[in-house]
Parts: sequence; structure tokens; C-alpha cells
Amino acid sequence: MIVVFDLDDTLYDESTYVDSGMHAVARFLAPTLDRPASQVLADLRRVLARDGRGAVFDTVLAEHGVVDPGLVDACVVAYREHVPDIAPYPGVREMLASLAATGPFLVTDGDAEVQQRKIDALGIEPLLAGAYRTWAYGRDAGKPSLHCFELIRERTGASWADLAYVADDPSKDFVSLNAVGATTVRVHRGRCADVLAAPGFDARLHVDDVTQAPTALGLVHD
Repeated sequence: MIVVFDLDDTLYDESTYVDSGMHAVARFLAPTLDRPASQVLADLRRVLARDGRGAVFDTVLAEHGVVDPGLVDACVVAYREHVPDIAPYPGVREMLASLAATGPFLVTDGDAEVQQRKIDALGIEPLLAGAYRTWAYGRDAGKPSLHCFELIRERTGASWADLAYVADDPSKDFVSLNAVGATTVRVHRGRCADVLAAPGFDARLHVDDVTQAPTALGLVHD
């Protein structure tokens, strides 16, 4: 069996990436706002917790009397281009190393450069047979597209029945793979942990921790 993993909220806690980005934006904005970076960070975290990610930078700047779309854009650049301070979930590196005979591969959505910086910060690429950042092939290659999974099948000669995908988001991660007979495993962690999936969109197997996936797939036994 060829095992493929998602990245965000599957191999690491994506909220730690968001907070790492907020640190970077706080350092960037501190001189402009004439505030300590720690205070700017507190403001960013407060607005994020209250409003979600949509307009955090706009809101914080407005609270300080600054309305400047160009500065908001610069904040977005600082967020996206920062070097992330993130780490894999406990046991992930060991799990990936144990699956050397079955890949493992990675398929992840999002800006290709941002996702590569995450992969580099996590230090997991040497443990992977391949890392596919879907948007590197165009936005249409993002999930639920099967494009990157087809590339893995071409590379490995695996049938759909021999491919398993371990991921967290039932809105897009599993529906197309279910339809072609691949095995799907949902990790109930992160922002999608308790999301109720639409019919046909949920995974076939469920785990609470990604390190339980090999056992769920029958690759190791307790």
C-alpha cells in the first residue's frame, strides 16, 4: 500500500503556523505603530480569536488609527514569507520513517512556496518519497482534484485500491478518492476535528491521532 499524507492539521498543528505568522507580523508592525512587538502580538491574537483570520491586520491597524491598504498587503507578505516556527505532532517523524517501504508521500494544498517553507521547517522532507504541493500545478490541481494522486500512481505503479490518503478536512480531502476506490483515513484533530461531513465526503477510516493511521491501515499491529 502507498500511504499519502496531508500536511496542515494532519502532520502538525496548523494553529502554531498561524501564531508563528502573527509573531512575524507583530515584529514587522511594531516600528510603524510605535508599540512593542509583544503588545502588537497581543492585539493580533485578540482579534484573531474574536473574528477569525479574515481581516485581522485591517482591524488591528484600524484600532491604532491606521487605514492603509498597502500596509495591510505588506502584513500579508510578512505573514506568508516568514520562516515558520512549527514542529510535527509527537511521533510523526518516527511514523514516517517506519513507512519507508510504503512511500510515504505528501499532498498538500496552499501557496506552493508557503507550503514548502512549512515542510522545510518541520524537517520531514528527507522522510518522504515525494512531496506534492498541489498549487504548484495550478489552483485547479487543488483537492478534491486527483491530479497529484495520479502523479503518485504513475510514479509508483499503484492502483487506486493500493493507495491510502490520511488527512483531516472532509470538505475536500476524501470525496474524489472515495469515488475511485482509494482508502481514506480521517484524523480528527485541528479545526475540522468535529466537522460533520456531507454524504460521501467523509473518510472510510477514522483516527484521533495521525500516528494511529498505520495501525488503522493494517500496516502495523498492536
